[in-house]
Amino acid sequence: MRNGLHEAAGEALRRRGVRVEDVVRVACDIARERRPQVTFAECRTHLEKVLEKREVLYAILTGVVLDELAEAGTLPEPLQEAIASDLPLYGIDEILATSITNIYGAVSLTRFGYLDKKKPGVVGDLNRHRNGRVHTFMDDLVAALVAATLARMEHSAQKGAGRLTKPEVTADAQEGLPPAASG
Repeated sequence: MRNGLHEAAGEALRRRGVRVEDVVRVACDIARERRPQVTFAECRTHLEKVLEKREVLYAILTGVVLDELAEAGTLPEPLQEAIASDLPLYGIDEILATSITNIYGAVSLTRFGYLDKKKPGVVGDLNRHRNGRVHTFMDDLVAALVAATLARMEHSAQKGAGRLTKPEVTADAQEGLPPAASG
């Protein structure tokens, strides 16, 4: 489903040099470590589903605006320095990114931690802040998009697997009696 919010977030990603294909590539590379048969199309479909979430789109827009304002030098101090230099103890960039991972649970959060540390592909490229660009929020947001995509794929792959089945109804249970003790 496309709407104004979706289009605005897509444009914001493009302004920051983030292509959907680059995000999909990182997700696929990591997914293939466990499931070599995963296709680029499958990874892209899951990322597109992540990008349908309103919370994700607002997180992207918020982070992009803050990076752009810092890049332009228009934030008030001490925020300007913290964001422009990506201070390690600032941490709000990770908190905003985890708002995306929280949608898909602990699996997504764990993946985000891995991606934030390893910084593969486009995540690492964004983290380097080349040519005066500020990507304090963008690298973490992209890592969160990858993490959420991976978690969504894992949830989808496990759908139905490991679910509890209905317990068999014994004659005792039908009569309201507790189950007989085994022994």
